[in-house]
This record gives sequence, C-alpha cells and structure tokens, in this order.
Amino acid sequence: MEALLRKVRGSVLSRFGSTSGRSSSESPADHLSMGAFDQLPIDVLVQILRCLGPKEVARTCLVCKSWKLLASDNRLWIFFLQNRKEPWDSVLFSETHLRLGSPSMMYFDQSPQLSFMNIYAMRATIPGSVIIDGGSGYCKYGWSKYYSPSGRCATFLEFGNIESPMYSRLRHFFSTIYSRMQVKASSQPIIISIPICHSEDTESARASRRQLRETIYAVLFDMNVPAVCAIDQAVLALYAAKRTSGIVVNIGFHATSIVPILRGKVMREVGVEIVGQGALKLTGFLRELMQQRNISFESLYTVRTIKEKLCYVASDYEAELCKDTQASCEVASEGWFTLSKERFQTTEILFQPHIGGMRAMGLHQAVALCMDHCFEAEVASDDGWFKTVVLAGGSSCLPGLPERLEKELYKLLPPSMADGIKVIPPPYGTDSAWFGAKIVSNVSTFSEAWCMTKKQFRQKFRRKVTSLIGSW
Repeated sequence: MEALLRKVRGSVLSRFGSTSGRSSSESPADHLSMGAFDQLPIDVLVQILRCLGPKEVARTCLVCKSWKLLASDNRLWIFFLQNRKEPWDSVLFSETHLRLGSPSMMYFDQSPQLSFMNIYAMRATIPGSVIIDGGSGYCKYGWSKYYSPSGRCATFLEFGNIESPMYSRLRHFFSTIYSRMQVKASSQPIIISIPICHSEDTESARASRRQLRETIYAVLFDMNVPAVCAIDQAVLALYAAKRTSGIVVNIGFHATSIVPILRGKVMREVGVEIVGQGALKLTGFLRELMQQRNISFESLYTVRTIKEKLCYVASDYEAELCKDTQASCEVASEGWFTLSKERFQTTEILFQPHIGGMRAMGLHQAVALCMDHCFEAEVASDDGWFKTVVLAGGSSCLPGLPERLEKELYKLLPPSMADGIKVIPPPYGTDSAWFGAKIVSNVSTFSEAWCMTKKQFRQKFRRKVTSLIGSW
C-alpha cells in the first residue's frame, strides 16, 4: 500500500509539472488516462484515495478527467466527513435540511443534489461562532467549535436591574459574556437562542417579540459584532433532535411551553400552549413534601440537587404508591438525604397539578390540545408532522418522563391521531438548544443563509421606517 501511495503522489506531481509545457487552452483535466492506474479496480483506487487524505485527493482532481471523476465521488467525501470530530448524523441533517436557511424551509422540501466534496471544503473554512442560549432559568454560552458550553450565567431576561431599559440590560449582559470568554465582540459571528416569551398570536405579542429581536440586533451591531443569527430556543431544541417539524415541550424555569414547529417555523397561528408548572414549581413542591417529613435542608438549591438526583416520573402513579421506592443521595457539605414516595410524587404534578394545589391542565392534556389544533389547522399535506414530540429543558431530563407522556397521549387521543406519536427525550440533556445552535453554526452555508450583517440590518430597518412614514 505504501508503494501505491508513493506512486499516486508521484503521478500527481509529475502531471502538475508537465502542465507547464502545455498550451493555455489545454488543461490536465482534458486527459482521460490515469496511466498505470487504469488497470486497477475502482474499489482499490478508492481505498488508495482514502489513505491519501482530503488535501491530496483534492489535488488529484486537477490531473485528468478520470481522476477528477473518481476523486469527487460523494462516497469518498462522506468517508472524510465521517472521520471529522462532528458526528456524521449532525452533518448529514444540517446539510440536507438547513442549507437554505430557516425561512426558505417553508418553501423547499428537498435539497438539490449535494456535492460533499464542496461541503467538506466549505465547512473547513467556517469561522467559529459564539453561541448564547438565553434559557429561562440560566444562560449557557461558549464556542461553536467546543464540544459543550463553557459557562453559565443568569438569562438575559433576568440579568441586571430588571427596571433598567432593555437596551442597557442587554448591553451589560453581552459585555459580561464576552468578558468571561475573553474575546472581542468584533472577532466572531454570534448565534442567539431566544426563549419563548410573548407566545400569543396577537398584535401586541408580535410587536413585543419583534422589539426584543430588533433590540438584540441593535445592541450586538453597536458592539461591532460582524454577523448575528437569532433563532427561537424551541426551534434549536428541535434541530438538536435532527428534526425540522414537530412539537417541542420545553419545561422551563417558571412555566412549560408546548410549541408546534413546521419546517423550522414556530406556528403561533396554530397556538403555543403555556402550562404553569415549571422547574421551580417541582422544586417547591418537593420542598413542601420534605418539610412534611421534617427533613431539614439549608437552601432551595439543596432541594433542587436532590430532585435532580432522586426524582423520576412513575409510569403508573397508583401502582407506584404500592412499591418500596426508597433511595438516598449525598449533597456536598450537607450529607445524605433519603426519600421514598416523594421521588415520584414531586413529578406527578406535571400530569396531576391538583396534587400540588394547582388548577391547570396536565402536561399530557396541553400537548394533546396542541396536537388537536395542529390537526384541525391543516397547514401541511402531511398530517403527521406534529406527531414527533421533543422534550427540552432541565426538568425534561427526569427519568420516565418520555415514556409516561407517550403513554398518556395514546390514552387521551383518538387512535387515528395517536398512531405514530413518538416522544423523544432531550438529545443533549439540559444543553439541547445550545447544541442545536452548534449544528446551525457548522452548516456550510451558515454565513450566507443564516446570518444578518450590520449593513443588512440597517437596510431592513431603514425600509421599515420609510414604509411607516409613507403610511402616516
């Protein structure tokens, strides 16, 4: 094999050298012969090219038409992409579904024939991006080239003095993150995950969402960020699950949102359901149960830690009450804690809120209502687009939640609508939205298809002002 590799390299170099004696109208690619390699089977040649590596293979494309045809084969470049750090399934999903950008997905169901050789070259030149997942309880931030977020802080909705103007708070928020990351704002593009807020499909809610986005863009461009990409948090969580359509159930800090998404677009006209039970309610209810048993603890943080270590969702609540479910965990500097029925009673308020003294829909009821709205809306020819349910948010990582929710939906919905429902656990745990942004940031067309520059923002804003003046 080493001899073959040396011979291939020698052939390539000799062909490059011989081009100097040719006329300008004749290129090496006009020649069909591969020389001594014409006698080798194609499979053997492909194996040789795999051993050469991407750079050498790209050079062979200039030797002759036969080498170019062989070296540009998609299977060869898929092999090279599979051997990079990023998981192949993420690469394939992003390049087949996200190349055209989010708005375009509403109109294009299929991507054109892809050249993975070009995709490899384009992905190799993509600059790293700063990713900020706004969150609802806390924010995650870090580099797109890193495996996971590098830091956490308060979300920008609750950062700083909440009585200060939004522009000032956002400026302080972004400045703090850039300072912690020790990078200049002007050095890299940025992806912002925007939490679900003002979810209603009303004029005032639309205006509030629009104002928040425009303020984010204005602040970042005033800080000289070269390009900005702002995407809804629920959409990014869906991308992390390698989907562009479905329902995202995001169990946030204060509330749970059920968000229908079709081809990357939040379908607010169909209806975003909001349920009052969030992570804070779960932690608060566990605190009440612990106090009833005279279990002492120092802070709510201790209770949250115990919840994350011991609590789970029962498949059958009544049957679970008859079981021995005692378990213990250790909390740093506070010692050991033992729970029994509290482990699943805490999470049962997601499905039976009255247990915790709340008057609200259960999680399964809210998801079923959202599905019913999706079915009645008839917004797509495929009436199964909403049957994939993706969980997101820290509390959605509770063991047993996907199975219980799926079971309840099958019981609640008619068979024709329930058939094919699948509930997917958070693909990256609490960081799903951040990883969804990472997938977007590495797509080969990221800069052109997903980002807005300062010039584009100003032109868009100027047109809006002009249209408003004209309407007056």
